[in-house]
Amino acid sequence: MLSLPSSLLLPNSRRSFLQGLGGGFGMLAWNAMQRLALPNEQKSLRRVGDIDPLCPLAQRIPHFAPKAKSVIFLFLVGGPSQIDTFDHKPLLKELADKPVPKPVREAVQSTRFANVFHGCEDKILQSPYSFQQYGQNGTWVSELMPHFSKHVDDVCFIHSMQADSNNHAPASYQLHTGDVRAGKASLGSWVTYGLGSENENLPGYVVLFDAGPLGGAGNYSNGFLPPAFQSTRFRDRGEPVPNLTPHPSFVDGQRQSLDLIAALNHEHQSRLPGFLELDARIASYELAYRMQSAALDVGRLEEEPQHVHSLYGLDHHDKRTQSFARKCLLARRLVERGVRFVQLYDMPDKDGWDAHAKLTENHTPRARWTDQPVAALIADLKQTGMLDSTLVIWASEFGRTPMVQGDRGRQHNAAGFTIWLAGGGIKPGLHIGATDEIGLMATERPVQFRDLHATILTALGISYEELSYSVNGRDERLTGVEGSASPLKDIFS
Repeated sequence: MLSLPSSLLLPNSRRSFLQGLGGGFGMLAWNAMQRLALPNEQKSLRRVGDIDPLCPLAQRIPHFAPKAKSVIFLFLVGGPSQIDTFDHKPLLKELADKPVPKPVREAVQSTRFANVFHGCEDKILQSPYSFQQYGQNGTWVSELMPHFSKHVDDVCFIHSMQADSNNHAPASYQLHTGDVRAGKASLGSWVTYGLGSENENLPGYVVLFDAGPLGGAGNYSNGFLPPAFQSTRFRDRGEPVPNLTPHPSFVDGQRQSLDLIAALNHEHQSRLPGFLELDARIASYELAYRMQSAALDVGRLEEEPQHVHSLYGLDHHDKRTQSFARKCLLARRLVERGVRFVQLYDMPDKDGWDAHAKLTENHTPRARWTDQPVAALIADLKQTGMLDSTLVIWASEFGRTPMVQGDRGRQHNAAGFTIWLAGGGIKPGLHIGATDEIGLMATERPVQFRDLHATILTALGISYEELSYSVNGRDERLTGVEGSASPLKDIFS
């Protein structure tokens, strides 16, 4: 614990206070320089999750050799329909307007997913979109994703995802935190708690959104983990972080002000050992100061060449496509600079992909807003060589039913849906699992969210069983009770 001169702690006069304060600043500066002077292997703590309160985001050594060093998580809010994007079911056309086949209905009703029929008509709605095969493996992709279809050989599809809840917020919480209840730590917080960050001038965990996910901040909260591992929201326009640049009249004295605050905080800290909120506050002041330059630099998208702007769609005629394109490009620039975890939400309004009615009016524009930027992200990471070390995930809280709801819409479906992963040591071109003949429930190799979390942590070199945090005497894990998760080990190259 850093200590300050006694003259600073108990000043007898204005002169002694100023002398002690100067000495305190010198000690703080010396301490910081000593940390910077250490070789990387000494600055890195030897165990995942071992935290230095003064440098909570210091890079840490993983449990074993990682496949990936950073994550970009693309969250499609509201539940895109798997049978209208990546899970081609030709039988839907033949069964259009007919009841669900009896064997399928009985199979689903005998499981915990029996409520998937609630709110639906017993009538099949065929996909309004045409499908074609792409890539070396003949992967089926709908016309909604013309740009992404060119990159199917670079990704691994999981067609058998399942969630525990058929409601937005609980399912979203579970995908983000491993629990259907709010208040737990998010995946991004767990990852930065375990590994720290590679850039001391930027946050380890960044979120990008407009309207934000259903369920709010509980999706990207640090929960019970120390506050240093909470997310930082960046904007894709203007200053990445609001109020990052001080008023010109305060610039000259800003460093001195922060030094005084740091000295007083450390004096206060000496009387409150183990007070993590104070540790985080001290670290956040310094991070905010360092971010002033680094964050402004990462947000200068205009520095990218015109062909990159066109690749992502920054010059697209649709402003919402432009908006998501900026977020995807900013995500690439963040991981390029060592940010550990970047979470993107595509939701520009309150609805998301939640197409309870008028499926085409909902899905067609949302696919247009996201397809080109996502495809560009994969292509850009690949051509720069960053895809090898960056794990990209495309997922939502659940999918949608093949049965019709309302005016040609679809209901929530937690029984079986599709996500995909790319880069970060994932074998490209794979298809894991399958749903039944109408795309309602996973029937081949069902995958739970805890299995996905275990897979992500494994890619990052983290033992998902060893990564834990004690809360009220209980070891909490992202993947739940020990032994309950199974990573998809065969998807790694």
